[in-house]
Formats: sequence, structure tokens, C-alpha cells
Amino acid sequence: MKTLIKDASIVNEGRIFVGSILIEDGKIARIFEGTANEYQNENTAVISAKGKYVLPGLIDDQVHFREPGLTHKGNIYSESRAAVAGGITSFMEMPNTVPQTTTLALLEDKFDIAAQNSIANYSFFIGATNDNTDVLIDADPTITAGIKIFMGSSTGNMLVDNHEVLNNIFSKAKMLIATHCEDEQTIKNNLAQYQAKYGDNIPFEMHHLIRSEEACYKSSSFAVALAKKHNTRLHILHISSASEVELFDNSMPLSQKRITSEACTHHLWFSDADYLEKDRWIKWNPSVKTAKDRDAVWEGVLNNKIDIIATDHAPHSLEEKQGPYLKAPSGGPLVQHALPAMLQMVKQGRISLERAVEKLCHAPALCFQIHQRGFIREGYHADLVMVDLNDPWTVDKSNILYHCGWSPFEGTTFDAKVITTWVNGSIVYKNGSVVENGAMGQQIRFAR
Repeated sequence: MKTLIKDASIVNEGRIFVGSILIEDGKIARIFEGTANEYQNENTAVISAKGKYVLPGLIDDQVHFREPGLTHKGNIYSESRAAVAGGITSFMEMPNTVPQTTTLALLEDKFDIAAQNSIANYSFFIGATNDNTDVLIDADPTITAGIKIFMGSSTGNMLVDNHEVLNNIFSKAKMLIATHCEDEQTIKNNLAQYQAKYGDNIPFEMHHLIRSEEACYKSSSFAVALAKKHNTRLHILHISSASEVELFDNSMPLSQKRITSEACTHHLWFSDADYLEKDRWIKWNPSVKTAKDRDAVWEGVLNNKIDIIATDHAPHSLEEKQGPYLKAPSGGPLVQHALPAMLQMVKQGRISLERAVEKLCHAPALCFQIHQRGFIREGYHADLVMVDLNDPWTVDKSNILYHCGWSPFEGTTFDAKVITTWVNGSIVYKNGSVVENGAMGQQIRFAR
């Protein structure tokens, strides 16, 4: 059975036009401007998209789906369900699970879990330690999203703080290195200062002063210097401060860049003024900082110093999050609500719909050299999302799909709604419900 998505407003590669998309064997077979009536026959399922917008499926280059070992927070099945409900059809997942993904065998275990359970397409990063450089070099760049280095923000034995090891990894890496950049010593010094003042009851609004702009810039600038020294393909995750934006270049096309960067939904939406209401629910690392920082990150997105918009989806249980500052973990769930939040920004005039699609869909595909995804093109995988830009709804516990059961957007009304999501040509989400047809996701391939 073929599928014809008819009379959609198609948003792709800088254009919006009314047209139709023919899906066959999981791929985009034809794209028409107009209705393509000649393809309406008994062998074709016709879906009217009149008045709706069809975008490429989003590609999220940074998620934490918590499997294996932390499945009380989330798992690949539950979080991929939430992802497709939010129009995200492909994800790249991080290695700080239990056990940490720092060997090829453990990386393969994750691929096996996803093959059996993921509704969205998937790949995984392999994590760097101070003693696994040989393993990183042996990872297959055609199936592995990249090498993840925690340059600060202690994460078990994945805090890579040995400069000789970092030089070695940056000089030998055969694929993209993605970094979490916060200087650990700066954070420790700041934390000691606020503990001395507040004891164990540090207010959450101090978080951006503890995990400060200085901590981010010191680590990010060091990573950029290493990449320039060794001509390494570097991607710095979740830029959150004004000073960091100036580390990046916008003088060349994304496909030619050796050093790229990402902004996340929460750093584009929230500011330090929101801690008084949201406190622990917007505690992330790197921290949500000032409105000035938020505006600078937005400017970086719009002028192409920042290349990608992603989520850093990182769920924790309600019980964990409800602890005091020193015990409440950083991170929150975002994959279900990132696209509605960005479409709200489109309505507010912060970004055009075409540019939003560029940053959410096209740019991740180009940055990571993903094979045949991220665009609406003939011959590409039929990963698509249909949205209604004028169907208001409010986030509450009854419509949250995250395993953890909460969202930092609870109580927020979005004007745009995801109506239907296709993964590899199959409908996986429709009108508020996940379509349970098993593991519809495929392993992402990289043209490296």
C-alpha cells in the first residue's frame, strides 16, 4: 500500500509550498507541487493535509533515554514513544547509562535494545574515559553517532580531565567528538562559596551562579583550542552563555565547518527569572542563565554561529527531582514538547518556520552526515511530521508520555500541535496516541 499525503503546506529547504508527498516502501517516492490526483487509486491510502504543515522528521542529536541501568527514569521504548509524539523521528543517545557505554560490546548492547524497542530511528555515542582511547578509535564511524567527552561535569569515570589524554583523543579521533563543556574546578569553587553561605539549603536560583558562564567558557574555549590544534571534527553541545557563542564561526556553510555547536530548547525558552517559579524543574547542566545569555544564544542560532537546536532530554523520577538543591539531579524531559515550544517561538516572531526546520531537521543531518534523513527529498526515508499551527492545547499530566510523568512545561499552553508522525513511511503517532506497531525505528547510518 502506498500513501499519498495530499495538499500539505510542505516546509523544506527554505521553502513553504502547497504540495503532495507519495510514500512507497518506506521512502519518499515523489514530491508534487499541487494535489497529484493521478495517484489516488485503490492501491494508495490518501491522507488529506489541507491546512496543515508537513515537516521533515526532527533529528535530536542529544538525548539520555536511561537504558540500561536507569530505567526507573526512562527507557528506550518509553522515551522514543514520547519523541515521536513530539515529531522527533531520529535520536542520538548519550553514554552515561549503567554500565556506561565505554566499550564496543556495551555499544552493541544498546543497538540490540533499540532494535527490539525503539519506535524512532536511533544511534548512540561511545563515551570517552581517561583510559579507553584505543576503543574510541576502533568504533565504526558509519554507525556510531560520535565520541562523547565530558570535559567537566563529573559523570562517573567519564570525566576526562587529563590533558594528555584529551590531546591524544583529539589527535586520533576518526569521527566527530561531542563535548559537554563545564570546568569542574570552577564549579567546585563556586559551590563551596554558596555552601558556606547557605549550608545544605542553597536556593535553586543560585544554580546559574554555581555552574557559571565562566565555567562554561573556560571549558568550551579549551575544547575549541584543541580542535583547532589537531583539526578535529568537534561539536560542542548545549551552548548556554553569551561568551561561548563568540567561539564559533559563521563564515562558511555548515557542511564545511570543522567546529560546530548546538543550542537546546530550555536555554532558548527559560532564563534565571524562571527559577523562582520552576526551581528544581529547570535545574540543568549547563544551567539556564540570564536573559542576556538566552538572547545571545538566540542570536547565535539566527546568525549560524550555532548550528543545531536539540533537547538534551534527561528525565529523572519525581521523587529524585523533589530533593533539596544538592540532591535534586540536573536534567529534565523535553522530546515531546521541543517542537511545540519552537513553533510557539515561530508564532511569536522569534524565528521563521523555515529556519526552525533548518535547525531542527536539516542541520543535524548535515552536521552528523546522516544518510538520507532530515530532508523531504525523493529517495529519502519517509520520516515526516504533520502539525497544525492553530490547535491550542495545554501540557498536563494527562497528556505527558515521559516515563517520569512530569514536564517543565506543565501548565504551558502551546498553539501548535503534532497531528501525525511517520517513521520510515509508517504512522507511529496520530491524533494524540502512539500507534503501537512494534519497533519501527531503524539504525541511523552515517555517510562518513
